[in-house]
Amino acid sequence: MTGAGWPGPWTGRPVNGAGVAWGGLPYAARPDAGRPDAVQPDAVQPYAGPPATARYGAPPQVPIGMPAGPPPGAVPGPPATGTRGRRAPRPVTPPGAPPFDTPQSYPFLMRARDWAWWRPVLGLLLFGVVYTVASVVVVLVALVTGIGPDLAFVDLTDPWVLLVTNSSLIVAIPIVWLCWAVPHGLRIGWSSSVLGRLRWRLFLPYTWRALATLGAGIAISVGLSLLTDEPITGPVPALGWLLLVVVLTTPLQSAAEEYVFRGYLSQAIAAWTRAPRAGPVVAAVSTAALFSSAHLPPDFLTFFDRFVFGLAASAVVSLTGGLEAAIVLHAVNNVLVFVIAGLLGDGADTDATLTGLEGLLVVGLDVLAMGAYVALVARSRSRVRPELRSPAVDLRRGLPAASPGGTQVPVGAPAADPMGHAGALPAGSPYAAPAGAWPRPAPPGPPPPDPRWSRTGDGDRGA
Repeated sequence: MTGAGWPGPWTGRPVNGAGVAWGGLPYAARPDAGRPDAVQPDAVQPYAGPPATARYGAPPQVPIGMPAGPPPGAVPGPPATGTRGRRAPRPVTPPGAPPFDTPQSYPFLMRARDWAWWRPVLGLLLFGVVYTVASVVVVLVALVTGIGPDLAFVDLTDPWVLLVTNSSLIVAIPIVWLCWAVPHGLRIGWSSSVLGRLRWRLFLPYTWRALATLGAGIAISVGLSLLTDEPITGPVPALGWLLLVVVLTTPLQSAAEEYVFRGYLSQAIAAWTRAPRAGPVVAAVSTAALFSSAHLPPDFLTFFDRFVFGLAASAVVSLTGGLEAAIVLHAVNNVLVFVIAGLLGDGADTDATLTGLEGLLVVGLDVLAMGAYVALVARSRSRVRPELRSPAVDLRRGLPAASPGGTQVPVGAPAADPMGHAGALPAGSPYAAPAGAWPRPAPPGPPPPDPRWSRTGDGDRGA
């Protein structure tokens, strides 16, 4: 409500010592003017409130007990962070900023700013339900269309059986992404690496290292099997279709298994463990046992062989900060196995029971080949330079100030420059925000290098 002569919002006090006029009758026109008991105009205290609220011509009704407003030019303080007995609200990650207050290694990417123990539980339940439905749909489609006539799905050298099997595993990739997006509320790229995306530049250098180590081990194992009485029945029928299916779908099938075992499962176990050193170890051993059991090994040596494979995959994930090296290891192994099986037939049966001295020799060669791959990946870090820690912006010291250029500046954090990076602002700096004040916008321009955004793992370690 604004009356005549009222300048605007009520401040609770006179402006420059003057009262605020209200649009009523002047004193001379009032009905009680000239009466002895009438209040003279000079005896009336200046009224700094809003205009009269009574009917026209009635005396002003001054509100009593109204709170005074802030003085002109005052900066409002931040909102209350909570009351006693209530947890303060978590800071909201600004758009485009990483969801971490401290740089995290790949096994701990689930421990974001809004981490809660129940998020991986909900994610695993969601994965189990959705994956079961999706895999059943894939199999039903294959049976209805006649693509997979082998109901047992055991002859993986049949290109159509292999296509259905790989398709039922590939659907796990978008389901893992769904688990990151819904229960965790994070970008799906954090399932791939510490950069929040798949680092395609790493695939080529790790591929030739896998071929030089694991490929050599597989070739020696096949050569030893050919020296025995195993007959060569290959090439299998429809070899061209089999090679096409292997090349197009087997790398994706390998990636899907890595996203599940070395990705979501390992990150969930490490996040629950919380210990920076013990967490990845517990996750690696647990997921390796689950990975080997999921392949239904027929004997202990086969179980041990795939258990060591899982350990090697977890090792290269920790060494590189993402799934790329593990995907290469898995894809090279599977592609070579299926190609050799298609060419040689029963003479290269990789699912045969490993027993006796021959089984020990095959498992020993596999362990040496996988160990050599892990060693090459570890030695290549100085040349390939994979990122080992995630980017981070510490929001625990205050709310972020968004600059015109889009840079997020932590409020209240000591800074050596106007962009809010490490150091101390000089005295009297126009960018130094007063205590309890809202954030000020920072000037445009790219920020200087920040040690928290580390490529080599020299930044802060966070759990």
